[in-house]
Amino acid sequence: MKRNMKWITAMLCLSVFAAMAMGSGQSDSGESKQVVSNKETGTETSSTSTSDTSEKSENPSDEMVTIEEQVLLDQNGIVVTATEYVTDSIWGDGVKLLLENNSDKDITVGCNALIVNDYMITDLFSAGIAAGKKSNETLYFSSTQLNAAGIEKIGKIEIYFHVFDSSTYDTIFDSDCVVIQTSEFADMDTTPNDAGTELYNQDGIRIIGKTVDENSFWGTAILLYCENNSGKNVGISVDDMSINGFMMSPFFSTTVYNGKKSLDDITVFSSDMEENGIQAIEEVELKFHIYDADSYSTIADSEPITFSAQ
Repeated sequence: MKRNMKWITAMLCLSVFAAMAMGSGQSDSGESKQVVSNKETGTETSSTSTSDTSEKSENPSDEMVTIEEQVLLDQNGIVVTATEYVTDSIWGDGVKLLLENNSDKDITVGCNALIVNDYMITDLFSAGIAAGKKSNETLYFSSTQLNAAGIEKIGKIEIYFHVFDSSTYDTIFDSDCVVIQTSEFADMDTTPNDAGTELYNQDGIRIIGKTVDENSFWGTAILLYCENNSGKNVGISVDDMSINGFMMSPFFSTTVYNGKKSLDDITVFSSDMEENGIQAIEEVELKFHIYDADSYSTIADSEPITFSAQ
């Protein structure tokens, strides 16, 4: 049920996704502060890849990217074929998919995970297909996350499909990982964009604080780089977060598969900041909750971590 709630939430989010895309460029000043350590809680790190994404183009690939038409999935009467690589002026880059439902049930196809050049990428893909019918759909990649990761050439796309009954939301099957190699595969850059302040490093899991944007779409956004070499797929969330000594209710939850990386924001809503009279961040304190993404069992709960923004 927890997995299927993603698709219900996705449908609700679709209506605000376009507004976010249009509004982010209007309300954001384009300036951000760097996360800096307080006391002994963090260590400065550097990366050979650039951390300045302001000069990157909206389209992360300057050259025409192509893929070969290929069957990605053929299971239980459900066939998914990747037909072409596309670029849309609003939605960004994506892969066009032909979905065929040869079963006797109305089904919905979504993704448990989408990974581009080893980075976890958010998707809102959810397509319903009636029994015996076909549908042409496009799986788009988040341009914001691609730019944050410094991905200019998309070379490898990994997809974990999730197929469920459209009426009951019962899982029909979860696919193994399917991999698409694009025409840019040989030239793609997988250098981690991990410049920033190391906030956590234990048992193969690293969390780097990168930037703080006090003028993001929803309020304040704290960008984190997460890297998982623990041998397990993990989820990471935030507990007991305070800003300038006032408790906050942040929005943050990321899943990082083993051997993969992610760049995600901790979002603090403007209403929380305003209710506590906070105009600028002086000190942030939080704890990371790290858990097994498959079993939801706790792997670790960090000690309180403090940092600020300059």
